[in-house]
Amino acid sequence: MRRLIVAITGASGVIYGVRALELLRAVPDIETHLVMSSSAVRTIREEIEQEPDDIRALADRTYSYKDIGAAISSGSFRTMGMLIAPASIKTLSGIANCYNDELIVRAADVCLKERRRVVLMLRETPLHAGHIALMQQATLNGAIIMPPTPAFYTRPRTIDDIVTQSVARALDLFDIDLAVTRRWGEPSSGD
Repeated sequence: MRRLIVAITGASGVIYGVRALELLRAVPDIETHLVMSSSAVRTIREEIEQEPDDIRALADRTYSYKDIGAAISSGSFRTMGMLIAPASIKTLSGIANCYNDELIVRAADVCLKERRRVVLMLRETPLHAGHIALMQQATLNGAIIMPPTPAFYTRPRTIDDIVTQSVARALDLFDIDLAVTRRWGEPSSGD
């Protein structure tokens, strides 16, 4: 069984993390481990029509944001890595500076030290020089910064199309190939 950590922070765009969990439920050999920040719970209530407990139910395991002694905080607990969707600037800053004061940053730091993939679907715009410096440092630490930027070659018709394609491309970075992923040069079912 492969394990993937999914974290949802308080940045706008919690639907990205929710969609990742939904898509991963269809992959039988992947076990999902979810952490949501307290700010994520607030953003969930503002942005989508689901309750935090409904989102927790999509994961195989869940952890408290404050539990820095959780299984995913140890390098001996093997995972494929971690998807942070969405990633806030605060979380980016913690990862860039190795400031492990809560479980999301601690788990990301552990993945990086173990040379496991960490993908941040960073949600902020516009960016100032401090944000760009943090992205550079996180990248130097081994993280992948992947803002959820729409791919218009897929000819999205709905917001759901954009969200699904963005998340599917992020999951590609973990070598998770989903049937919903539209690829450049491949015809769609409607073409």
